[in-house]
Amino acid sequence: MLVVVCSNSGNYGLPVTLLAFGREALTFASVYFVTSSMFTYTGGVFLAASGKRSVRDALIGVASIPAFYGALAAILTITLGLQMPGAVRAPITLLSDAAVPMMILVLGMQLERAARPERPGVVAAAVVVSLVLTPLVALGVAHLVGLRGAALQAGVLQTSMPTAVITTILAVEFDVVPDFVTSVVFVTTLLSPLTVTLMIAYLQSV
Repeated sequence: MLVVVCSNSGNYGLPVTLLAFGREALTFASVYFVTSSMFTYTGGVFLAASGKRSVRDALIGVASIPAFYGALAAILTITLGLQMPGAVRAPITLLSDAAVPMMILVLGMQLERAARPERPGVVAAAVVVSLVLTPLVALGVAHLVGLRGAALQAGVLQTSMPTAVITTILAVEFDVVPDFVTSVVFVTTLLSPLTVTLMIAYLQSV
C-alpha cells in the first residue's frame, strides 16, 4: 500500500508536468503535489507505522513525525495570513532546501545495501500497480468526474510517477521491509521514463 499510494509527484512530477503541458497544468499538478504530500506525512506514516504496530501505536507514530506539525503550522500560517519574521524564515528555508538532497542521500545509502529482493514477484506486482494500473484507474476516474484539458493532463500524469523516495525513509524509520520498498523505488524510477513518456504521448492526443 505504501509504495503504491506515495508517488514522486514533487521533484519528479512537477518539472515533467511543466515541460510536457506548460504552466497551466503545473498549477493543477501543484495542488495534487501538496495534497499528496499532506497524505504522505499522515496516511503514509500511518501505513508504515501500522505494519508492525497496533492502530494506537501507529497514530502515535504519526504524531511523532515533525513534518506533521510543520503541515499544521503551514495551514495555520496561510489561513491567518501570518508573516514569519526573518529570523524564523531563514532557517526554515535552509532546512527545506536540504530536504530533496537528503532524500536522495538516504535512497543512495539504501541502494548501496540493496540486493536481489526475496520476493521478486511481489516487487513486480507493486511496480505494475504503481506504473500501469494506477494511471489507468486515474484516467477512468478523471473522465468520470468530468476533468478536461490541463486538469486531466496534470492529474493523470502525476499518478504516473514512480514510488516516492520518502517511502524508503519511512520504511527504515518504522522497520517495514525497507529492502522491498527500496527495490520498488529503484525499479519504478528506472522504468518510469518509458511509462511516463507513453502516458504523456497519450495525454497530448486527448
